[in-house]
Amino acid sequence: MPDLLLTTVVGSYPQPDWLVDRAALGSRLPPRVRAREIWRVAPELLEQAQDDATIVAIRDMERAGIDIITDGEIRRESYSNRFATALEGMDLDNPGTALDRTGHANPVPRVVGPIRRTRPVEVRDVQFLRRQTDRRIKATLPGPFTMSQQAQNDHYKDEADLAMALAVAVNEEIKDLFAAGADIVQIDEPYLQARAEKAKLFALPAINRALEGIAGPTALHTCFGYAHIVHDRPNGYPFLAELAGAAAAQISMESAQQKVDLSVLESLRGKTLIVGVIDLADDSPVEDVDTVVARIRAALKHVDPDKLVLAPDCGMKYLPREKSFAKLSVLAQAAARVRAEL
Repeated sequence: MPDLLLTTVVGSYPQPDWLVDRAALGSRLPPRVRAREIWRVAPELLEQAQDDATIVAIRDMERAGIDIITDGEIRRESYSNRFATALEGMDLDNPGTALDRTGHANPVPRVVGPIRRTRPVEVRDVQFLRRQTDRRIKATLPGPFTMSQQAQNDHYKDEADLAMALAVAVNEEIKDLFAAGADIVQIDEPYLQARAEKAKLFALPAINRALEGIAGPTALHTCFGYAHIVHDRPNGYPFLAELAGAAAAQISMESAQQKVDLSVLESLRGKTLIVGVIDLADDSPVEDVDTVVARIRAALKHVDPDKLVLAPDCGMKYLPREKSFAKLSVLAQAAARVRAEL
């Protein structure tokens, strides 16, 4: 029998209070440039502390019963800046400005020359995760379209050219992440929804360039942004059906908080769908198993069970750890119950 109703996480898991200043992290927009001031640990001890905190996140996901785990993105200040700020061509000392998806100006890397990936960025992260668990593992990194919207372009002809240059860097990284032991690699593209009109113009060519020649299974995550940050959230996806043309084998989307009409999943027939069935709003309760079972059954009306993977809506970075663990445990229990019915 094939794997049915596997569970996973989208990427992030809460960082411990002893590692980061969580109050400072939660009071600001996700940083696009480096934000070293959030770390509580001295620079010479930071890697060791991040390793220890990563083990905590891995063990929580294992104990909760999650099938496909990540490293919790514990080493990152945001989902995107660890990779984006490692690229040549980005001026970090003299940042630019760009509007984020909430309409606020945000300091961002300024593109001043050709974008080049000069070194592996997340390979050690994946190697470390691979050594710590025998479960399937997923690596995550930002997608080229979203990074193009989180930078000030002072070099390329237009944003489409910038996105294609970023796609080459992402492609090189993905290949190395699979070689390092990743079972799945996910690219995060939340700005497909925040900038849907631009996405229609040039996102898919950039995404498909990022995934060109990749042998392993890839996922593309798209969402409305962290629930902790983005409160004005649409009920539907302005850019979802188009992802049928993406080279990713898996499409990851949120649905629980917005109560999205899951008939939209039928526009992505042929893809494996990672559907968010755990609400991550700050004020959301820990769901009971029956609630999540009902959400899974709703998705199964539109997706075959061998094409459905279950997850929280988005990354869990801003929730308390105790709440995150409880929600993942409920996710695993609900998946097991529905799986037993098939």
